Amino acid sequence: MKTYNYSLKNRKIEDIINFEEFKNQKNTLIQIFCGQGNITLKNLVDKILNYLPNSICIGTTTDGEIQDKNISTSNTIISISTFENTQIKTSYSEYEESFQNGFSLAKDLVTQNTKLLILFTDGTTTNGENFLKGVQSFNKDVVICGGMAGDNGAFTQTYISCQNKVLKKGAVGVSLNSDILLIHNDYRFNWSPIGIEHKIDKIENNRVYSIHGMTPVDFYAKYLGEDVADALPATGIEFPLIVERDSILTARAVIAKHNDGSLSFAGNLQEGDIVKLGFGNAEMIMQNPIETLPKLSSGKPETFFLYSCMARRRYMPDFIKVEVEPFASIAPTSGFFTYAEFYHNNGANQLLNQTLTVVALSENSSNNKETTTVKNIDNINETSEYARTIQALTHLIQQSSKDYDEQTKKLNIEKSYSNNLLASQKQFLRHAVHETNTPLSVIMGNIELYEMEFGKNKYLSNIEVAMKNVFAIYDDLSFLVKKDQIEYRKQKIELVDYIRSRIDFFTQVALKVNSKILFETTKTEKTIYFNETKLQRIVDNNLTNAIRYTLENEDIFISLFEYDNSYKFLVSSHSSVIQEPEKIFEEYYREQKTHDGFGLGLNLVKKICDEEDVKIELKSNEEFTTFTYTFKRNEQ
Repeated sequence: MKTYNYSLKNRKIEDIINFEEFKNQKNTLIQIFCGQGNITLKNLVDKILNYLPNSICIGTTTDGEIQDKNISTSNTIISISTFENTQIKTSYSEYEESFQNGFSLAKDLVTQNTKLLILFTDGTTTNGENFLKGVQSFNKDVVICGGMAGDNGAFTQTYISCQNKVLKKGAVGVSLNSDILLIHNDYRFNWSPIGIEHKIDKIENNRVYSIHGMTPVDFYAKYLGEDVADALPATGIEFPLIVERDSILTARAVIAKHNDGSLSFAGNLQEGDIVKLGFGNAEMIMQNPIETLPKLSSGKPETFFLYSCMARRRYMPDFIKVEVEPFASIAPTSGFFTYAEFYHNNGANQLLNQTLTVVALSENSSNNKETTTVKNIDNINETSEYARTIQALTHLIQQSSKDYDEQTKKLNIEKSYSNNLLASQKQFLRHAVHETNTPLSVIMGNIELYEMEFGKNKYLSNIEVAMKNVFAIYDDLSFLVKKDQIEYRKQKIELVDYIRSRIDFFTQVALKVNSKILFETTKTEKTIYFNETKLQRIVDNNLTNAIRYTLENEDIFISLFEYDNSYKFLVSSHSSVIQEPEKIFEEYYREQKTHDGFGLGLNLVKKICDEEDVKIELKSNEEFTTFTYTFKRNEQ
């Protein structure tokens, strides 16, 4: 086989192609890569088929064109391949469903000796992944190549052609059928994931509605900026979502933006997919591709067809030719920059984004015994200062991302260890609290029985005071253990009687430090609807703190009065001035570390008050420290 590539560059086709050379060829394949719109494409196919009516011609609009060592935009490349022992078939399909288009096209084109399918679809409405599944459902073994049409980044209307028919939607293709044609294919990705992982929350086929709790447009705006989000989908093609499946990184590029903030991608994603944003690894892109594509190392190709993602050209417009030149130094090379690429691997068709896909063809069986020689390309290693800067920045991003991922893994391991440790602590505390209840009750019960039979004595009184302090701590711990496991229901509580009962419980404890608890109220009945366990934590913690911190021989004053449709509960004591009142409710904070305690009580009180809408006020001076709690007079 032989391939001849021509660049139109707004010249007349008759001036650049000598059609007489091809009139006697029996098996001629013509591919038109048109960056000049559908009118130019239509005019060209009509002229070509007028000159070469027996040839097979397919075409596509592009986002850039490849002709040997040259990269162009808004140009048209015509690639003519002639075959000695290969038959060519062509067909097109215009079904609404992408899967049906793929199945129908494969059914029309595949024969017993089909070696390759070259397929083009429109680039804005076709679901590329479903299309390739349709092809695969008819035949999963035949190698495919090609891609989705472009329209120079406008993402409004692309076109494809089959013979002299130009289509807005659907698919076109050719099959190369031969007993001797040799096909080798491979691809380069070179896009790296960066940043944190995100979850696809809601999706229908290739239209994503929610990523990590955000609309996809808001997601891109957050991580890439408003300007990028506003310019979607054009900018999104360079920053795809990357998902790992079967240990293979696959990109999904944006092809459409919708008014509701959702985005359509060139291929399907799945609900629950974990994705990262991707960026082009310029350092890898600028490496010699022949050296990094092992599938192309066997045999000596007579032709290369390249179908490369538009993002590669747009990401590195001044250096992307470095990726093409090595192929052109071996054999005639042609292709175009796509909105998505078609690839076949191990019996499966794959829709790729951000990739360079390569197909090497040869009809010369003796070439299969040779090994492709990689020629030195003068400028592939002699990069400019700007190119070195791009490579350095890419290396920095990649290494930073790698370091971040490693650090994240370490943090996740430590987090898992901490969570397990915390769970073990909670379990231990739960058992400890449960096991402590019985001996505490036994001790208190026996103290009361002893006093009833033999009367009080100072030693037993000391034990009782200590036990009441232990009970207060036990009640705090019990509440902390159970608060997330049970529902604390509200009930009718008469505040005056309840506070008096708790004062009676702690009176003996106060007397041990020569303090009296004096209770003042303006009304005999004050009813609220509150949970008794939570109320006990508020009252008990304030009473025990007042006893603990009140200066020796000073009394403690408890007040309860009605004010503006609410009840105010005040605990006042003559104690040292609180130096940092803003910290007093923080967990584990203690104003005076010489006193016993964990620093949990007031933090627990604050949480309960926040939950139950109880207002807290704190005043502390040389005379008094007063905690005031305002309870609403709520109805049941």
